[in-house]
Amino acid sequence: MKKLLSLVLVSVLGGAIALGSYKTFFEKDIPVYITENKDTTPLVKTNYNSNLSALEQTDFTIAAEKTIHTVVHVKNVTMSTGNPTLADLMYGRMPTRKQLGTGSGVIISPDGYIITNNHVIEGSEQLSVTLNNNKTYNAEIIGTDAKTDIALLKINANEELPYTTFADSDSVKIGEWVLAVGNPFNLTSTVTAGIVSAKSRDLSGNNSQSFIQTDAAVNPGNSGGALVNTNGDLIGINTAISSQTGSYIGYSFAVPSNIAKKVVQDIMEFGNVQNGILGISGGILTSKTADDLNVRFTEGFYVSQVEDDSGAKNAGLKEGDIIKKIDNVKITKFSDLFGYLSTKSPKDVVNVTYTRDGNTKTVDVTLTKSNAYVLEQIGVLRNAKKEDLQKFKLSYGVKISDLDRNNERTLKQYYGINEGHIITKINNVKINTIEDVRAIVENRAVNEPLIIEIVNNKGEAERYRL
Repeated sequence: MKKLLSLVLVSVLGGAIALGSYKTFFEKDIPVYITENKDTTPLVKTNYNSNLSALEQTDFTIAAEKTIHTVVHVKNVTMSTGNPTLADLMYGRMPTRKQLGTGSGVIISPDGYIITNNHVIEGSEQLSVTLNNNKTYNAEIIGTDAKTDIALLKINANEELPYTTFADSDSVKIGEWVLAVGNPFNLTSTVTAGIVSAKSRDLSGNNSQSFIQTDAAVNPGNSGGALVNTNGDLIGINTAISSQTGSYIGYSFAVPSNIAKKVVQDIMEFGNVQNGILGISGGILTSKTADDLNVRFTEGFYVSQVEDDSGAKNAGLKEGDIIKKIDNVKITKFSDLFGYLSTKSPKDVVNVTYTRDGNTKTVDVTLTKSNAYVLEQIGVLRNAKKEDLQKFKLSYGVKISDLDRNNERTLKQYYGINEGHIITKINNVKINTIEDVRAIVENRAVNEPLIIEIVNNKGEAERYRL
């Protein structure tokens, strides 16, 4: 028993000595941190709370309220040719079927004038317009311009209609907030918001367009709708989107209001568009062309040719001049030049700033009426001079000035058509001026072919079907 008690006492004593040694030599104090629950000042200060974002500062409701009732739904019924059956072929029939197309439009006057895209109403057999209050009216085509893709319609309502007013699209700035308003589904007008991404955009590749680019969502069916500023004033007609799928992916394009307004005014006054031209040809400068031409500028329009009897010729412009500005519009690319001149008429006077031999000069140029017309698949046609006609012993006709680049080889080698040949008739109608050509081409029936009579170098008249 005594041995057992001694053994327990020794064990307890040994444990106490071991525990004391661990505490002394190995265990350290663990610090305890106490935090106060109170607000702290951030290390980085921002002005986010003091200045609202641009989106919060912009009120879109006023523009939307002014615009939604001025935008309409356009319904276009066309007739298309179907695939003939064996019976159709046997009896010489060609089956047709109705095809429905839709788009949008913008009321621009209280008496029912409506602006839309040419491609929305092209080939129409029946045309109707539905207002935002669901009233539907038959529409009449007053006139169209395929080059700018603008068309003017008219409806007869028994009341004054809400309408949109034109703004100055030249004053629109990149980064400015805009609204795109359309009526694609014949429900009510829809509104999307975005900013102006760029100006003077050309999607064609042949320097024939000058669009406002925006990131406001625009989809098929919105063509012909309104692009408005935050005041609700019209700055463009929505026309196209950039997409491989047919759906909106971030870029949409509108015909500037200044161009659309000019087209509408000309259609109402003259029945067609009257374009004022400088009377020059050339190209835009780049680093490469500047080096090739040995000039120190990389921006501007290089004049390579000046037409006789043109405003540019009369004002003293010459080959080699570099146009830097027209009025207050800086010219950095061809669409800047094209877009601004598209708002001008013959006899308008513009101030041209250009450089010659390193010196900057300005001159007033009176614009003249275009004497050229682009005939698809053939090329550029111009009014023929007396000497042009006398060469072929003719008293009427227009001259082929430049062949279409895509068809030049075929026209020359296969058909024997060259620059300088004279077009005397189209669809058996004598041609005296390019206005005659324009009238026949633009007023012919849907799918009606063009039969062109051309006099060749031998003085022989040959006919071609386009």
